[in-house]
Amino acid sequence: MSGAPCGHKIALRDLRADDDDFLYRVYAGTRVEELAPLGWNEAQVEAFLRMQHSAQRRDYWLNYDTTRFHVITCDGVDAGRLYVQRRDDELCIVDIALLAKFRGRGIGSLLLSQLEAEADEDHLVVRIHVEHGNPAQRLYLRHGFVFCDEAGGSIYRLMERLPRDRDASRAA
Repeated sequence: MSGAPCGHKIALRDLRADDDDFLYRVYAGTRVEELAPLGWNEAQVEAFLRMQHSAQRRDYWLNYDTTRFHVITCDGVDAGRLYVQRRDDELCIVDIALLAKFRGRGIGSLLLSQLEAEADEDHLVVRIHVEHGNPAQRLYLRHGFVFCDEAGGSIYRLMERLPRDRDASRAA
């Protein structure tokens, strides 16, 4: 992968057997703000997050093709995870998450642009489920994603980006 807008080298690497502790830290980092108001002590938070991380991992490995599950690196340092599943009609972003110190640097935007280019080339819809209130929604909206469901019921909202016709954009 080419450099990100922040000037760093962003790459994807395959998951390794020893990645679980890192993947746990990435997962836990996405839940800190949500759990803070609960008033739990550190041990309670840790136990809950370990249980949830394990359940999520089990669900992902049972229900998705994990061949495109990767660790995101920034200048060779593990920075996050990108889990993608390609289907006949869509590119499903199962999960994209960065450690806090790597957020806001253009890494997510670069990765989305690359996934969008792949989807456009093959005329695929890009879909992602995003939690209500997740600040990443603004990033997805800037990339042309729209909400496909009503804000209600579920804790997640489906967002999708339709494929762009590459020839039409050149003609405009």
